[in-house]
Amino acid sequence: MISRVNMTERAAELLSVLCQRHGSLLFHQSGGCCDGSAPLCFTQQEFRVGDHDILLGEIGGCPFYISEFLYGYWQNCQLTIDAQPGRSSSFSLEATEGMRFVTLSRLFTAQELALLSPPARASD
Repeated sequence: MISRVNMTERAAELLSVLCQRHGSLLFHQSGGCCDGSAPLCFTQQEFRVGDHDILLGEIGGCPFYISEFLYGYWQNCQLTIDAQPGRSSSFSLEATEGMRFVTLSRLFTAQELALLSPPARASD
């Protein structure tokens, strides 16, 4: 099965620690400005998903959202979330762990694109 978003083992390990500490989490792919293009991790209670956010998939049991605008640029890419040592410049939960989540991407093949279902809006 082809997924639009997945994660490395290192990111899964970090996410497991964060889930144990904070409970139910979600990701939102930032589109730039202050946070750069970083996947941001929040508790589900502290982040309100907007009507123009798209549910790209789920990683580690956590929903992963992206804005409709940003999805327009990355709709032909598979996103892989990794974790690296270093300071995060955001309010993302992993910042307290001395780690940061990063997004890696690759283009889908034509065959993979044909197998993908369109993602749902967060409001659906």
